[in-house]
Amino acid sequence: MQTGTLVTLALYFILMIGIGLFAWRKSTDTSEGYMLAGRNLSPGVAALSAGASDMSGWLLLGLPGALYASGLVEAWIAIGLFAGAIANWVIVAPRLRQQTEELGNALTIPEFLANRFPDKAVALRVISAIVIVLFFTVYTAAGLVGGGKLFETAFAGILPNVAMSDYMLGIWITAGVVLAYTMVGGFLAVSLTDFVQGCIMVVALVLMPLVVMFGEGGSAGGSILAVAAEQPGFLSLTEGLTFLGFVSAVTWGLGYFGQPHIIVRFMAIRSVADVATARNIGLTWMAVSVIGAVGLGIAGRAYAMRNGLVVEDPETIFIVLSELLFHPLITGFLFAALLAAIMSTISSQLLVSSSSLTEDFYRLFLRQNASEREAVNVGRVCVALVALAAIVIAQDPESEVLGLVSNAWAGFGAAFGPLIVLSLTWDRMTGTGAVAGLVTGAVVVALWIALGWNADFVGGRGLYEIVPGFIAAWLAIWLVSKATYRHKVATA
Repeated sequence: MQTGTLVTLALYFILMIGIGLFAWRKSTDTSEGYMLAGRNLSPGVAALSAGASDMSGWLLLGLPGALYASGLVEAWIAIGLFAGAIANWVIVAPRLRQQTEELGNALTIPEFLANRFPDKAVALRVISAIVIVLFFTVYTAAGLVGGGKLFETAFAGILPNVAMSDYMLGIWITAGVVLAYTMVGGFLAVSLTDFVQGCIMVVALVLMPLVVMFGEGGSAGGSILAVAAEQPGFLSLTEGLTFLGFVSAVTWGLGYFGQPHIIVRFMAIRSVADVATARNIGLTWMAVSVIGAVGLGIAGRAYAMRNGLVVEDPETIFIVLSELLFHPLITGFLFAALLAAIMSTISSQLLVSSSSLTEDFYRLFLRQNASEREAVNVGRVCVALVALAAIVIAQDPESEVLGLVSNAWAGFGAAFGPLIVLSLTWDRMTGTGAVAGLVTGAVVVALWIALGWNADFVGGRGLYEIVPGFIAAWLAIWLVSKATYRHKVATA
């Protein structure tokens, strides 16, 4: 069985690397080409690239696993994310595409913030770059955990003479392929591979739930009703849902405004006029994918119960069913879909981290007159360095994908979300307010996690750290900007 699956995966890896070589020949001569594909992405590529880099292994591992374990109540996260994605495309996308080009042709989010608030340019570039690199290293590690779990679950002992665990082997293979096309082809390679990976993901998320429900051993309606009878409230959106739990779930959508690896796609769209088309494509893709992931979690639990299947780690339900229900070649395609979800996000995060290290540290402090070729090569080195740091973090096989993703998502959402929205929409925002919001959001999230209040808050279920972080950052920007704006007017 493993031979056919490995053949399909090998073909997938070759395709990804081939796209990287194509992109290398097309758009890696300049920093703008390497980091933003020359701001020339078509609506379809930009939309699916944003979606695929957004969803990561969470879509095929974390979300189905949560629904498998706890029932439909976990779908509130998906609902909140979809609402947040709509707002992100409507509020942020067109404004960011226009303003980043008008304000000095900024290539990174820190550079845009520096151009928007020149009086605090250095502080904003340095602090935001530090936040990006630190949180993305953790976020990348979450993706590598997914790759490790795939190989550990599906290919145990595949290379018996290799002196490392199947889990670590999976991490190194996943990281190696991503590095190959990201370092070589830059943003265009990442975007094109994201497009292909997004197509693979949506096909898998439509195919899998249908086969689980209606294929051999499925008996959709009866199996799902049997689970509901055994576990009352399994199909309820409100069973066991507390107010804090509801708020924590739906506020995941706030994180969209501050995810650099997603909003950088808006900067690269061909034109502002193309944003509406990209939005429609992206939201349709997301709706189908999320519904498929929810269906997989519910149907997977029903299938397991009906057939006496024991799934020790709920986050591996996609992997387990792929091996049980499909021909090895199709299983390879499904595993490729999982790797696509993982790799599309990792590559985007590595490139954004690399861009910040190159533009906001190297060219700002070390080599202000660095040539375009030198900057591109430094970017490639930075991609490798961030990847190695993420591999170190991902070494623990007990890591939960959803947990790592939630921490990083909250960190970005609180630190950059209010900052990006207000910088694009509020003329009276000041550089001092921007710095205050950036620091406040990141610090509040870190403290909330450190104190354990995301798990246990005032004696009950914890409150997701993005909520206090986002509110605190918004207030900090508003209050400090009002104070410093008045001061600036008074002394003008």
